Amino acid sequence: MRRTMKNDGISLIEVMVAMVISGVALMGTLGAVEISSRHIQQGGLNSKAIELAQARLEAKRSVRWQSLLEDDLDHDGTPETLMADDGQGSDTTAGDGIYTAMYERDGVTVVWMIETDRPGPLRSAAMVTIRAVASYSGVSSHKREVKMATIRANPNFVGQP
Repeated sequence: MRRTMKNDGISLIEVMVAMVISGVALMGTLGAVEISSRHIQQGGLNSKAIELAQARLEAKRSVRWQSLLEDDLDHDGTPETLMADDGQGSDTTAGDGIYTAMYERDGVTVVWMIETDRPGPLRSAAMVTIRAVASYSGVSSHKREVKMATIRANPNFVGQP
């Protein structure tokens, strides 16, 4: 008489194959999570850059014309920044009619510029173009920028021929 043996258990090889398949699937999932996390972080930086650039434009649109070149960044009543057309720092060319200032916050560098419609002091300009550029490091350290602009008229010239 022969006896047949029934094997109802799982062999070691089957367990090892299942572990390898599970490990590969887990590695793919972790890679996808890392990529998603990076894209979410980039989206957050982009949103922050848009917010900071927009805030600079709105601040420049809301101040008195005489205070257009001053910036009270911490809202304590004392200007911390005086925009200059001197070729120093973020202002590339002195005397070109473009007044520039900058600051960095939360990994975003914001440079804002006021360009007069004609050479001379700000008080003699009929209107200005206000630009804000917010830049940050993107994926693989590529520089990313958000640019915005608006135009503001000098209230002393509005309605005059």
